[in-house]
Amino acid sequence: MSFTRSPYFLRAVLLIDAAVSAATGLLLALGGNLLEPWIGVPAMLTRGAGVSLLPFAVIVAYVATRPTLSRPAVWAMIVYNALWTIDSFALLLSGWISPTALGYAFVAAQALAVGVLAELQYIGLRNVRANVAGA
Repeated sequence: MSFTRSPYFLRAVLLIDAAVSAATGLLLALGGNLLEPWIGVPAMLTRGAGVSLLPFAVIVAYVATRPTLSRPAVWAMIVYNALWTIDSFALLLSGWISPTALGYAFVAAQALAVGVLAELQYIGLRNVRANVAGA
């Protein structure tokens, strides 16, 4: 059995998502003013993004620690992460902000990381049949 077929794989990915979301949320929410000159993304935008990540992190952690994983809840995490990835790249391409080179790298890197988490969650959900409730 490959590790991706284990129910522990999906739980681990969800817990990593929760931890990364919480850390990024705190960084953006509390450090928006400090980051703005470096990344060129308005502090109001980074703070808002950070604040939105904090309840998401709590929800993902809650879902990941239940005795039985909820398939609809995991799908919601996958969709949220996919939308975050798409929105991040759309923001870079929209011209609404003028990020620095570091800002482009920061936004693109976090978007790619979130996209990878969404893909890993999808792989885990697709491969795990036991210990996942819902159709």
